[in-house]
Amino acid sequence: MQNIWEVLLFLTTAFQKSILLYPAALFLRSFIHPSFSLSGGRTPKSLGTFLTVQQKNYRKKNDRLEVKLAPVKMAEEVQLDSNLQIPGGSLSIPSSPATARNDCSITPLTPSPSPRVEVRPRMACPFSVVIAIDFGTTSSGYAFSFTQDSEAIHMMKRWEGGDPGVANQKSPTCLLLTPDLRFHSFGFAARDFYHDLDPEEAQHWLYFDKFKMKIHSTSDLTMETELEAVNGRKVRAIEVFAHALRFFREHALKEVKDQSSSVLEGEEIRWVITVPAVWRQPAKQFMREAAYLAGLVSPDCPEQLLIALEPEAASIYCRKLRLHQVIDLSLQPITNGLDLDGTRPFDSSFRQAREQLRRSRHSRTFLVESGTGELWSELQTGDRYVVADCGGGTVDLTVHQIEQPQGTLKELYKASGGPYGAVGVDLAFEAMLCQIFGEDFIQSFKAKRPAAWVDLMIAFEARKRTASPGRANALNISLPFSFIDFYKRHRGQSVEAALRRSNMNIVKWSSQGMLRLTQEAMNELFQPTISNIVKHIEELMGKTEVRCVRFLFLVGGFAESPMLQKAVQKALGRTCRIIIPHDVGLTILKGAVLFGLDPTVVRVRRCPVTYGVGVLNRFVEGRHPRDKLLIKDGREWCTDIFDRFVSIDQSVALGEVVRRSYTPARVGQRKIIINIYCSATDDVTYISDPGVRKCGTITLDLPEPLVPPGAVGGAEAGAVIAGPERREIRATMQFGDTEIKVTAIDVMSNKSVRASIDFLSN
Repeated sequence: MQNIWEVLLFLTTAFQKSILLYPAALFLRSFIHPSFSLSGGRTPKSLGTFLTVQQKNYRKKNDRLEVKLAPVKMAEEVQLDSNLQIPGGSLSIPSSPATARNDCSITPLTPSPSPRVEVRPRMACPFSVVIAIDFGTTSSGYAFSFTQDSEAIHMMKRWEGGDPGVANQKSPTCLLLTPDLRFHSFGFAARDFYHDLDPEEAQHWLYFDKFKMKIHSTSDLTMETELEAVNGRKVRAIEVFAHALRFFREHALKEVKDQSSSVLEGEEIRWVITVPAVWRQPAKQFMREAAYLAGLVSPDCPEQLLIALEPEAASIYCRKLRLHQVIDLSLQPITNGLDLDGTRPFDSSFRQAREQLRRSRHSRTFLVESGTGELWSELQTGDRYVVADCGGGTVDLTVHQIEQPQGTLKELYKASGGPYGAVGVDLAFEAMLCQIFGEDFIQSFKAKRPAAWVDLMIAFEARKRTASPGRANALNISLPFSFIDFYKRHRGQSVEAALRRSNMNIVKWSSQGMLRLTQEAMNELFQPTISNIVKHIEELMGKTEVRCVRFLFLVGGFAESPMLQKAVQKALGRTCRIIIPHDVGLTILKGAVLFGLDPTVVRVRRCPVTYGVGVLNRFVEGRHPRDKLLIKDGREWCTDIFDRFVSIDQSVALGEVVRRSYTPARVGQRKIIINIYCSATDDVTYISDPGVRKCGTITLDLPEPLVPPGAVGGAEAGAVIAGPERREIRATMQFGDTEIKVTAIDVMSNKSVRASIDFLSN
């Protein structure tokens, strides 16, 4: 008999590791002993929040009632007085910013309890293939992997077109619309077609380039935010992004179909889209909405789409690296741009790696380790490392800690970074041209000859990639003939005369129609952006939570630049080992595929801001300011209290949830809308404090309520149940994923309630 119990216990442990056999584990658990717990813990009591509102003080908006939260203990924790009602008496509301907005127009039954966090198991969904899209500022691409062969990652086909001497691992992020706003082309095709247009005709076409940066820089991002094309015409940003995602969808599905032996249904595909870690929730939701509009997934199946954070994806892939797949800058001491023996340039090993990658370009399938790579074997439990994603538009920094033996990752410090990407060098080049030829001329040239301007920036991009610290000769950048001709007509003098008059000795003119940028000129263009990157990494490593970092991984397209490599090595080479993967431009894309295959690999994240809602609490004389006083039915309440869900830089484990309960405030109410507030600090008391802003709303769609047991007669549909039987909607908010998610159930009927969280409606 003892052996039977041991077998049952073993099967229970094995079953809980399988999602499909989890019900069997529950059955065995109850058979062995009712107190046996799969999770090994007790289920804590839930927290609740009941909403009451005086009928004449609600604000109706599109037949929706917008109310303020008042958290209290739930019915099983506190005896509610069945006769307790909110009478229709008058309110005495002193002058207050919050009350003027009707943000706190209800009275709680008891003071707000402290938030409690509970853990729920994460269930995986069966997908046959994972397709990841790395949507970058300057270049984009896709990759995929079949779940039955997850060690093989297939990269997209080589793009047509491109620049001489540049490896086309991905396609440039540029999009072309026809004059009547229809999609024409994306990537190299869009760029080349636009370049070949007649100058007069080009003014009617809409060309978008590096448009991803707009989403990060817009503080009030909505579904109506517009993007401006090169010709000055504007289009809704959501439509531009949807066009680009639709392009990748069509190409990726065709390639997956070519390699699949079976017909794949739409629900068998999991999509992953990468975004910078420093993006706020509205920008992440924006990308999700664009994916819905592009037809990647249906809004009814949100679990089919994952939003991956770019440095996090890179970190996931770096776990798989073998020693021959990386360059260790710490093992390459430099002196004036040369090795110590002075025989070869600093960046030659990196160029050799790129050449090796270029020779093997015909192979688009990359094999990854089933476990962790050799590099990871050097890490002990608790070791820390930094991933610096140096992309086109932004630089993202994330700090992770390895958890052995399972190999999962724990974020140690909230993601940080800023707009310090390679585009900063392009902007510095444009500023230099303005200094030489005049800002009014450059702006006029961009407007009148948009295709020629694009051609000029393409020429600079190609030369920018070859810049290195040890280069002795100047870089030649071809000026389009239309630039030279337009300047002569506009100014009445030659480009060479403009250069002489500018007294800019670091830029010369070539008789072959080229600008010659000296090494000093290139340093001047790179220095501001690189200095910001190095400064940000140094500041991050100086923080207490980030000290004793063993590795710094440089990833992203800008990490290919020898200029950046040298600066980082010089500043941080003695502090930690600096590692660069060989296929550095594809690191994020590969990691995004791995993230789609196993979203649980990052077990703990840090909350980037403080989230909460506004509530009422008992007014305490001397503690609360008088302008927050609200008197209702002879009782004094303090309005605008900030009820915290999670705090900035708080560790939130995957699957951790915050629970609140709400009750409809009036007869027939079909929606509950709750305002969410956020702050960049944890020192928040009121929602009216400086730095606190409304960032979103939670909407709970209420189904028709069931008649409670024991009810006498036919209760009116939608009526509020008084006392302990009042209707309870229990909402569960999850902060541990890359996006904030909310679900809800109607406790009375135990049915799901449609719940959504919106960060784009402000």
